[in-house]
Amino acid sequence: MKQWRAVCSVVLLLIVQGCAVNRIGDNLAKGIEDNNDLVLVGEGLPSYLLMVDGLILTWPERTSLLRAGADLYGAYAGLFVEDPDRAATLNEKALDYAMRAACSQRSDYCDLRQTPVPEFEALLAEAGDEDLPLLFTLGSAWAGYIQTHSDDWNAVAELARVRALMERVVTLDEGYQNGQAHMYLGVLNSLLPASLGGQPEQAKAHFEQAVALSQGRNLLARVLYAEHYARLVFDRELHDAQLHKVLEADPEQPGLTLQNVYAQQQAQRLLDSADAYF
Repeated sequence: MKQWRAVCSVVLLLIVQGCAVNRIGDNLAKGIEDNNDLVLVGEGLPSYLLMVDGLILTWPERTSLLRAGADLYGAYAGLFVEDPDRAATLNEKALDYAMRAACSQRSDYCDLRQTPVPEFEALLAEAGDEDLPLLFTLGSAWAGYIQTHSDDWNAVAELARVRALMERVVTLDEGYQNGQAHMYLGVLNSLLPASLGGQPEQAKAHFEQAVALSQGRNLLARVLYAEHYARLVFDRELHDAQLHKVLEADPEQPGLTLQNVYAQQQAQRLLDSADAYF
């Protein structure tokens, strides 16, 4: 854990010396994203979380720090926490930070969960390029929250708001974060089969666009394509082809390395269970 204490010390020293707090918030998540050691990150990330909590206590309305907190808590809950109750608690904190970031950036975003859907969509229609990072962080944190609160119908009812956020991200810049908004929309459209109101063909199009926009570097897009679409429509050939491509790829890609290493683990898990599923 010494290396993580050193990172914290350096960051705090830079703050004392007058380094821009916005830049610190933006760079915290990047250092995690480019690490290829899931075990190291899993053991060390709680130190980052505690540090971000402390920074936010000092600068409670700093949008970049609140966004960093939302991203880091969401990533930790999604990648490293298996206990469902703990994951739910961490995702709740991620969403709280994301909502606070939204409010700190735009005062008309301070009550988004209670805003009627038509007004919510109207607010999103006014969002510009400068709001793009916030919209993506908010949509990601909200999706994670709903996933770990799926037994709460009030939470599930908010899926339409997550969809609207990601659709606005796609409209503003579909290539943002290697097309990951398309990845989220792919999952949202494949939650149910077509017979129950799902939209699997739209899901397929979103997954394929996510892969294309990242030039195949976003390996998690292929894993989710296999898990959520190919399994939904019982396409074993597509399922296995996507997962083999993931396992054959180089996971070390700027901004995607940690996620890609995790994707390769999940690809192997899905292949190992394919005979039983299909």
